[in-house]
Amino acid sequence: MPLALLALAIGAFGIGTTEFVIMGLLPEVASDYGVSIPTAGYLVTGYALGVMLGAPLMTVLGTRVPRKRMLMLLMGLFIVGNLLSALAPAFSVMLIGRVVASLAHGAFFGIGSVVAAGLVAPHKKAGAIAMMFTGLTVANVVGVPLGTLIGQTAGWRVTFAVVAALGVVGLAGVAKLVPDMPRAEGVRLRHELAAFKNVQVLLAMAMTVLGFGGVFAAITYIAPMMTHVAGFADGSVTWLLVLFGLGMVGGNLVGGRFADRALMPMLYISLGALSVVLALFTLTAHDKIASAVTIVLIGALGFATVPPLQKRVLDHAHGAPTLASAVNIGAFNLGNALSAWLGGVVIAAGFGYTAPNWVGAVLAAAALVLAVVSAALERRGSGPGTVVAGSVSPIEQRAAAVPH
Repeated sequence: MPLALLALAIGAFGIGTTEFVIMGLLPEVASDYGVSIPTAGYLVTGYALGVMLGAPLMTVLGTRVPRKRMLMLLMGLFIVGNLLSALAPAFSVMLIGRVVASLAHGAFFGIGSVVAAGLVAPHKKAGAIAMMFTGLTVANVVGVPLGTLIGQTAGWRVTFAVVAALGVVGLAGVAKLVPDMPRAEGVRLRHELAAFKNVQVLLAMAMTVLGFGGVFAAITYIAPMMTHVAGFADGSVTWLLVLFGLGMVGGNLVGGRFADRALMPMLYISLGALSVVLALFTLTAHDKIASAVTIVLIGALGFATVPPLQKRVLDHAHGAPTLASAVNIGAFNLGNALSAWLGGVVIAAGFGYTAPNWVGAVLAAAALVLAVVSAALERRGSGPGTVVAGSVSPIEQRAAAVPH
């Protein structure tokens, strides 16, 4: 694997750390600014919304910018956002800092996926994408616990300053290691938008929303589920999340490896198994050992879907994949928000802290159904890059033929 993938993974590590570390620092931030915990929770919501909106926005703004330069600009935006959060004199300013940092998230992973896939041979694309996403998964094992520890001992502002420093390392890595990859001639915004006429691209994004939503339906409420149902102490939640992160790392690497060999079978197995494991979590959540094992499996199976789903979007939008790739990253966050809301609904309805697991199982099963439908349509002639709805102009056909 090229060293450029290491630079992308470092950037992903910083982004993953800043996304999730705030969850462990909400009490400290709320206390410092004199706001309630629910109000401090806007720092999580604001980031997620920023990712969803920033992914297409920043990608569109960068349509005329070479990909390496755009990645550097995004890392610069990430650094500014985290420095603003670290130095924020008021809660509103910190919220702005979080949103600024989030604007880089979706576009970095979207453009980074295209760059990673372009660095290797066609039969290694999913593995390259998985290598970049390894930075995100390792962040949950190392970056988030370490950032939380730093924030609780030295102050939460130090955590965000350290994350900004990680962004500087990522920026330097991209500048030094990522080769210049100018945009293909003839590809314009209309070509990027044309990818959304492809039913296969839309189905892949829907699978992303539902499949990853299944994961976060359970994980969002892991703390009350493990403390009130399994009987863990409050302090145990941190290492349980580390187990989840370890599962993510393993699942991501396995998913990338096997997606290059048999993409759709990999999706069938991971989504089907994820649905079953989430359903079983309603039972295993009552036992400490069984629940810990289940948490690892949820992380592994959930992230095993990431490289194949991202590669499938790239395959079916291969003429102009950048915007579609970035929007698919936003789809992960849409799935997180949707599942968190649905999980809260069933808990509020009185079904108990394990009820979100059933929500997750249904969402994952729905993603599996879409995968079967997608494969059936493909067998009937909807191959990669085929625009199912609408026509393609000769200019767009020539643009699609340009290698990336």
